[in-house]
Amino acid sequence: MVKSQEELVNFSKQYGFIFQGSEIYGGLANTWDYGPLGSRLKNAVKDAWRKRFIEERLNAYELDADILMHPKVWEASGHVGSFSDPLVDCKHCKTRHRADNLVDDFNPDAHADGMTQEELMTYIRENNVPCPKCGKSDFTDIRQFNLMFQTYRGVTNDSKNVVYLRPENAQGEYVNFLNVQRAMRCKLPFSIGQIGKAFRNEITPGNFTFRTIEFEQMEYQTFCKNGEDEELYNFFKEYGKKFFVDLGLPEEKLRYHDHEKLAHYAKQACDIEYLFNFGWGEINGTHNRTDFDLTRHTEYSGTSMSYLDPETNEKFIPYIIESTYGLDRTVLALLDNAYTNETLENGEERLVLKLKPFLAPYKVAVLPLIKKVHGEKAMEIANELSKHFMVTYDETANIGKRYRREDAIGTPWCLTVDDETLNNGTVTLRDRDTMQQITLKLDEVKDYIKDRLEFN
Repeated sequence: MVKSQEELVNFSKQYGFIFQGSEIYGGLANTWDYGPLGSRLKNAVKDAWRKRFIEERLNAYELDADILMHPKVWEASGHVGSFSDPLVDCKHCKTRHRADNLVDDFNPDAHADGMTQEELMTYIRENNVPCPKCGKSDFTDIRQFNLMFQTYRGVTNDSKNVVYLRPENAQGEYVNFLNVQRAMRCKLPFSIGQIGKAFRNEITPGNFTFRTIEFEQMEYQTFCKNGEDEELYNFFKEYGKKFFVDLGLPEEKLRYHDHEKLAHYAKQACDIEYLFNFGWGEINGTHNRTDFDLTRHTEYSGTSMSYLDPETNEKFIPYIIESTYGLDRTVLALLDNAYTNETLENGEERLVLKLKPFLAPYKVAVLPLIKKVHGEKAMEIANELSKHFMVTYDETANIGKRYRREDAIGTPWCLTVDDETLNNGTVTLRDRDTMQQITLKLDEVKDYIKDRLEFN
């Protein structure tokens, strides 16, 4: 685990995981671009989520809904009227802060997400919560700031043509409930999942990619009958935690945070939090949303969102169990946890990114021992293996330095091509974590690696 966020930011830039957005223009605050390795890591997490939540679950279907939706969707969801941040200004240095973030940064166990506006201000004043910039504790009263980005459809800035960048993916699943149910002939309970971008006009984003204005979610909505909801809610709490553990996050760095005060639509709500270098942070939210969402869309659209039970002929509006996974936050947690500085027996230091093999951007690095002698054969091997998984090729510097470069970016295996390869068709395969080396025949390499890339 990294010691500081700055250390992780520098590492991510140096090795091609994450870059500052628009950096050559001085950057745009809290926008980040995923580099070659970051993109591969992010896609590997998506693949794992699809396998676990779509492929391995019967009656689960993936959706790809548009970012721009009819503006009435956001009226029905409540976002137009009440989706806002509680903001305060420091009277001394004039900086602006989210009141809930001030409280959580001051005392993470306070759980500001459950506090009303009045409770937030009372806590800040009674505990003399300081301004992060100047250290004073003298703030204005809270003002609400709507978080949705709005734009205009058409050629003129006519308010009738206002549309919004979606602040969450879930509404795309809700408005397509009937379409998916009819097209796939679904019976309850069934699930709709979606991976996609969402946008929030955060005034005080921060902690690298943890809180940004543009982010990606892995959404999962399970539609069920009232009475089956609590069992499914508890199931997905456990299912979500197991997903993170199977990705490689240690169980001791994960915890549940059950909401004491619930949103108006929720019957039950729980976050899964990960212990980052900056403290506990939410990476998943699981909610029992009851029949609120489909009822609201029925009211605002005039289209009935009810379900006809084929066995009882009963008509009702389904309950929804939502389980949302922050993709960017998951990637950040994986980098945070995998980043390891080791002291070897000889006193030498090495940086190693201990990602599970199925998540590693490159699965194997092909390294010719001597470029002039072994380079041609090594390139031939790299080209063949690249048909089956991601491969990198490196022929610069001595073999030890190349091993260290691959350790730092998390490559699980290094394949060295030497005289034995040319003479008898064997290669040396080095393990990233143990640094032990084994000898394999060339025709054994592909299956050896593929057998160890499964996400189970």
